[in-house]
Amino acid sequence: MRLKDKVALVTGGAAGIGRATAERFIEEGAKVLIADVNEEQGKDAAGYLGPKAAFYSVDVSNKEAVQDAVNAIIKKFGRIDVLVNNAGILRDGLLVKVVNGSLIKEMPERDFDLVIAVNLKGAFNCTQAVAPVMIRQGGGVILNATSIVGLDGNMGQTNYVATKAGVIGMTKVWAREFGRFQIRVNAVAPGFTATEILASMPEKIIDKMRSKTPLGRLGKPRDIANAYLFLASEEASYITGAVLRVDGGIVVGT
Repeated sequence: MRLKDKVALVTGGAAGIGRATAERFIEEGAKVLIADVNEEQGKDAAGYLGPKAAFYSVDVSNKEAVQDAVNAIIKKFGRIDVLVNNAGILRDGLLVKVVNGSLIKEMPERDFDLVIAVNLKGAFNCTQAVAPVMIRQGGGVILNATSIVGLDGNMGQTNYVATKAGVIGMTKVWAREFGRFQIRVNAVAPGFTATEILASMPEKIIDKMRSKTPLGRLGKPRDIANAYLFLASEEASYITGAVLRVDGGIVVGT
């Protein structure tokens, strides 16, 4: 029971890695508040996870909505011990596509702006709302979802990689700013993980991902959840400002 009586807020907790993290935290004694824009999936997840889970409909890119949710959580539960900034989206595409010297396609500005708003600004909004709570209560843990592509880059993901590299930078800044308040800030960088997003990709792409992973398989959401659990627990009490790769040994592009 490594998180006994802790209160954890998991954004993007309705599905995939977020839902697995919520489940893992509950198994270890925490109360978990799932924040997500997908009300149907969020309510389903909270119902499945039982009385120690609750769902809040939140668009993390909306600062006011985030603050309202945090206020409601504090009013009901009195504290937030762990924040997992997991919410994220993809809008992949080449920056530009040129054929025979002619520009035929480029990444739409709206796709760049949307991914930045959710993945990067969302983490900013949630941390800015929760950090004062943790400071007042004397400590806490903030965990940010980055990615191996935020470290290594990846074709067709200018917007996504920019957000994940930005999250790594913010993690290191916040670890410095909040350390004196006994708030630890770390990031987890998953490799290719078998979530709903990956399930929609062609099988040949998934096979290629698997073949390039030294451990010979895709990650499971629970693999990533276990990393979040470790970093949230007292076992990681002297770890802050770190980026933990959970990737089966892959280096993107090799």
